[in-house]
Amino acid sequence: MLNLIDNPPKWPNGARCAVCIAFDFDAESILHEFFPKDAPRRVALGSTFRFGAKVAVPRILKIFDHFNIKQTMFVPGWCVEQYPDVIKMIIDGGHEIAHHGWLHERVNNFSHNVEREILLRGMDAIEKATGRTPIGYRCPSNAFSENTLNLLLENGFKYDSSLGGHDIPYQITNQKGHKLIELPYDYSSDDWAQYAHFDDVNHLMPIRSPAEAINVFKADFEAAWQHGGYWAAVWHPFLSGRLARASAIVEFIEHMQSKGSVWFATMAEITTHLDGLIEKGEWSPMQDRVPFWKSPVTQITNS
Repeated sequence: MLNLIDNPPKWPNGARCAVCIAFDFDAESILHEFFPKDAPRRVALGSTFRFGAKVAVPRILKIFDHFNIKQTMFVPGWCVEQYPDVIKMIIDGGHEIAHHGWLHERVNNFSHNVEREILLRGMDAIEKATGRTPIGYRCPSNAFSENTLNLLLENGFKYDSSLGGHDIPYQITNQKGHKLIELPYDYSSDDWAQYAHFDDVNHLMPIRSPAEAINVFKADFEAAWQHGGYWAAVWHPFLSGRLARASAIVEFIEHMQSKGSVWFATMAEITTHLDGLIEKGEWSPMQDRVPFWKSPVTQITNS
């Protein structure tokens, strides 16, 4: 077989691939981000986002419990404080809560100091709820800034899951050579592209059937399984937690388990494993320095 991944990491117990069905539990944080001045007036849209907290997350946790798998949820700090009972359910289920901003802010719209304040406030909310400092981060809306990596390193984070520079985990480094594990993201694993349809924000994607959406996710999983890679979801409870879609998730997990040799793990567990391989000299990941440029490239039309 022609292996299309160079230098894949070895997974525990001879598994062929690692899988994390990660969710971004945003609830109404997106509503307040999109409509900061009149969010309370948008009751219908708010109810759609609240569905994620009230119905979908408990449903998703029920699915995880049925299959006895522990997974990761990225949660804005505001949502951690807004829904303490749901957060307790996640914690009691043994799942990881990772950082996803304070109010789902696009941090590359802000200064270094404001981005730092957002990061610290989200960290504080998670630490108060879980009793531990988060080690993982996924930047809301992929709005990773030139300051984000340094802020993560300064505050003890072990991994990020915002960038798309490889099919498998790799390392991102700052200008001083300090490193962080990157657990990559791609739109093909994001349910937003499959299900998101909101008149309020003029986001009018055709809504795919669960079977169509799962086929997209399954294709990436099958390739990861064949070539020794890694697959992670970028799913949202208020989207994928709807009944027909949740039912399709059950069938998808059954399929993955039937394949065998799949390591279901939290992103924290995956990171710990990878750090161990690196420390023992058993794996040398690709490295990518961030940010890529110190300043905008001068274009001919602007010179």
